[in-house]
Amino acid sequence: MLDLESGAIVFIGRGKGAEALDPFWKRLHGSRARIEAVAADMSPAYALAVREHLPDAVLVNDRFHVIKLYNELLTELRRELHREATTQLDKDVLKGTRWLLLKRLDNLDETRDEPGRLLQALKLNQSLAVAYYLRDDLNEFWEQPDKWSAERWLQAWIEDADGSGIRRLQKFAKTLASRRNSLLAWYDDPISTGPLEAVNNKIKLLNRQAFGYRNREFFELKLFALHNARYALVG
Repeated sequence: MLDLESGAIVFIGRGKGAEALDPFWKRLHGSRARIEAVAADMSPAYALAVREHLPDAVLVNDRFHVIKLYNELLTELRRELHREATTQLDKDVLKGTRWLLLKRLDNLDETRDEPGRLLQALKLNQSLAVAYYLRDDLNEFWEQPDKWSAERWLQAWIEDADGSGIRRLQKFAKTLASRRNSLLAWYDDPISTGPLEAVNNKIKLLNRQAFGYRNREFFELKLFALHNARYALVG
């Protein structure tokens, strides 16, 4: 858990499930800290935990995890099409676009003919093309001038995805519809889990450099020191 204002690590859990946060909630209530907003991924378990323990805090689902989830959808769709491809040429084209599909249109490298290679793959299957362009459209949700415009834009995107006839997209549209309030909350509290992801990457690097730590307590102390965290919740 990270304090987004100070950048300080305030809690290190054990495990990935919501139960890993149980010690954190106990310390949090004991410290009487006031939390106004929480940035979290799309996990229903985490959303439920926040609502249960922080009923007055705003839950924000930010761009990072929404697009990450959508990219996983794109990857699975490409794999499905690759398995169903009837010619080796089609298989080769789809295989070569694995990473291109994760890039936005404006990030494609023309010197490496990435736009051309991607276009060739998208021409092979309409479903893949629709899914790719809707991903680019989805990024525009966070670029709207105000919350009212964003709400209208989100509804239009959900309707487009649901009307695509693509099962994976329809399921994703339902997910966004169920998270409508936490998505729109970004316009009231524009916080992100980006800093937390950066910290996680540093933790992985530290662990690799030390070839793993046998003493977990020592490792946690290293983490608090590494990120200049001056405190942890007590209570």
